[in-house]
Amino acid sequence: MQDTQSIPPGISWPGNFNSRNKIAQTDASRYDVEIVAALQDKSRKADVSKSLDRIDLQILREIQADGRITNVDLAKRVGISPPPCLRRVRALEEAGYIQGYRGLLEPRLLGFEVTVFASVHLSSQAEADLKAFEDFVRNEPMVRECWMLSGEVDFILKCVAPDMAKFQDFVSHLTAAPHVRNVRTSLVLHNSKNEPAVPLEMKAR
Repeated sequence: MQDTQSIPPGISWPGNFNSRNKIAQTDASRYDVEIVAALQDKSRKADVSKSLDRIDLQILREIQADGRITNVDLAKRVGISPPPCLRRVRALEEAGYIQGYRGLLEPRLLGFEVTVFASVHLSSQAEADLKAFEDFVRNEPMVRECWMLSGEVDFILKCVAPDMAKFQDFVSHLTAAPHVRNVRTSLVLHNSKNEPAVPLEMKAR
C-alpha cells in the first residue's frame, strides 16, 4: 500500500483539481449517437469472429499466454504442422485479431511507484475539442491508457509516475490543457486483478 505520509503538501486523495469554476454536469446522453455507432461496428466485427475455428481459437489462446512461443512449439500445442500453423498466425495478424507482441513489465521494479486514475471533465464536447484532448494525452508519457466514456465523465486516464511530486506536476499540466474543466484523481492502493488477456474461454460456452 502506498504510504500516505509520503504525499506532498497541497495534494489529497482522491484529489479534486479545478481549472475553472465548476458548472452543471454534462448531459449523459451526449455520446448516444457515437455509442450506437460503436456498438454496431463491434457487432459487425463479432460476425467476422464466427469464421474462426477451434484451431484458430487455440492458436490465439496459446499466443496470448506466451507471446514468445516459437511456431514449432505452437504447432505442436494446437496439433497441426508448422507451415499451416504459420499461415494461420499470419492470417490472424492480417485480420487484426493479433494486434502485436509485447512484454509485460513490472512498473514498481522500474521505479514507477505511483499509479493513479484521473477522471476528466471537459468544458466542450465538440468533436474537434475531444480530438484535441486525445492528441494531448497521446503526447503525455505518464498517461498509459485513455478511455472516452459516456455519462458525466468525458475521459478516464490511467497514469503511472515515479513519485507523487512528478504526478502533481503532471496534474497541474493536465488541468491547464485546453477545455479541461475539472480533474478528479484516485490513487491506486492495491491491485486485485490485472488481466490484459481476452477471456477466450467464454467462446467455448
